[in-house]
Amino acid sequence: MLVIKDPVHMKKKEMGTYLSSPKTDKLSEEGENDKLRYGLSSMQGWRATMEDAHAAILELDDKTSFFGVYDGHGGKVVAKFCAKYLHQQVLSNEAYGAGDIETSLQRAFFRMDDMMQGQRGWRELAVLGDKMNKFSGMIEGFIWSPRSGDANNQPDNWPLEDGPHSDFSGPTSGCTACVALIKDKKLFVANAGDSRCVISRKGQAYNLSKDHKPDLEVEKERILKAGGFIHAGRINGSLNLTRAIGDMEFKQNKFLPSEKQMVTADPDINTLDLCDDDDFLVVACDGIWDCMSSQQLVDFIHEQLKSETKLSTVCEKVVDRCLAPDTASGEGCDNMTIILVQFKKSNNNPSEPEPEEETKPEPSQDEPSSSS
Repeated sequence: MLVIKDPVHMKKKEMGTYLSSPKTDKLSEEGENDKLRYGLSSMQGWRATMEDAHAAILELDDKTSFFGVYDGHGGKVVAKFCAKYLHQQVLSNEAYGAGDIETSLQRAFFRMDDMMQGQRGWRELAVLGDKMNKFSGMIEGFIWSPRSGDANNQPDNWPLEDGPHSDFSGPTSGCTACVALIKDKKLFVANAGDSRCVISRKGQAYNLSKDHKPDLEVEKERILKAGGFIHAGRINGSLNLTRAIGDMEFKQNKFLPSEKQMVTADPDINTLDLCDDDDFLVVACDGIWDCMSSQQLVDFIHEQLKSETKLSTVCEKVVDRCLAPDTASGEGCDNMTIILVQFKKSNNNPSEPEPEEETKPEPSQDEPSSSS
């Protein structure tokens, strides 16, 4: 059993290890149904490891599509865990069956933290970490597996297991989670962290999520009440996010519920009625938003769509556009993942949508995000 380097150090993004040249090969895919089509692309870039993960589920059920971006820090395992299980937990929660999508989304975010604890959580993270990969401060020379076998494909069945890691309190690494669930003509966006969801409505960018940073007053108040402090824009001088899945070292105040810990998985949830004025939706990690504002990205995509019909290719062009030529500034050097969802128009003329009276979401601020 070996000890790895300080996991807190791993969370300071600007101190991350860069490659001598970027890895520009991309994982891209696309799909469509009768209501929408999507494309996505992800690229490791200058980072020494790829810690982003994503989920694109066209048919969560026969009326629902699900898209999620998970940006890991301190390792990839929590992001991969969420990409595998979060949408399953949304679907299997009793609130979802009762039509309460917001509650099912919130419970699924919190459920990720619960599921990653104990022997079962340790074992699953070890498998997702490619057996002997680093997570939660240690390298294990073996993977303990229960005699009863694996029940990974049964989202409702997450039995407690006895084993050498029964007291595992969960990973010290973590991830953001930004998910968009489209059910009939309604859009639900749940977000924890600084990945972001943006919709283009008649060419105007509207942010459907808020970046959770320590300088936000409501976040700062929660951190201080939970016994934490903010130094150099980071919680306890370490983490520059205030909401995330995982990061269990920041969730150890036994006198507070999960939503009031220094770092919480509690998502902000926004809902929006979709209309024919809506062009497309973007869910992307901060590797994109550090380089382009919401409006800049919407404008860039509109320009690309004039000559390119393949959405995954448009996503690849976004990623290439954001990639830095070198690592001098740090911007454009992060892992990058983007999902582009285009709504099929009822009038079959996407360039001239029929106007519809509706309260608009708040327009985006036309500035790239800053990674402190």
